[in-house]
Amino acid sequence: MKNRFVKRGVIAFVAGIALNVIGYIMKDRGMDLYGWAMILGTILFGVGFLLIFYSLVRKVEYQGIIEERAEDADKFSSTNLEAK
Repeated sequence: MKNRFVKRGVIAFVAGIALNVIGYIMKDRGMDLYGWAMILGTILFGVGFLLIFYSLVRKVEYQGIIEERAEDADKFSSTNLEAK
């Protein structure tokens, strides 16, 4: 993965799922601190999801900027040809 947001997002996403699973296992075994694992897992899951979503939004925005610049370049080159 080249994009740092995707990489961090996937790591946080997977860590969040793992911590939630660990929390459920701790709950079944009667351990008292399962809530902290589940809270941290939910937060990491959300952060991971947001980072992955942000990466997709950035990619779409970048493609739009590239297309807009290509259109501007075409307009500029056609204006220069008409002026000559």
